[in-house]
Amino acid sequence: MKQPTFNGRELLPLSVIDAAHAGDAEAMEQVLMYYESYIFKLCTRTLYDENGYPHVCVDEYMKRRLEIKLIHSIVKQEI
Repeated sequence: MKQPTFNGRELLPLSVIDAAHAGDAEAMEQVLMYYESYIFKLCTRTLYDENGYPHVCVDEYMKRRLEIKLIHSIVKQEI
């Protein structure tokens, strides 16, 4: 059977999410890697230096907060 996709990207299998919920560290790492590009996109900021030149960077504090929220929501989900 063909894997379901969203915008051409394979969806994360439900079994991986269930394993992450059960406490499997490798499954949780798979979930974090799956959402990594989306989290990076949300945390990208444009900062300006003293000369007014823009620099695009990732807000590491925001990135960690989003990862923690994702982990918390997976661990606390009710099945």
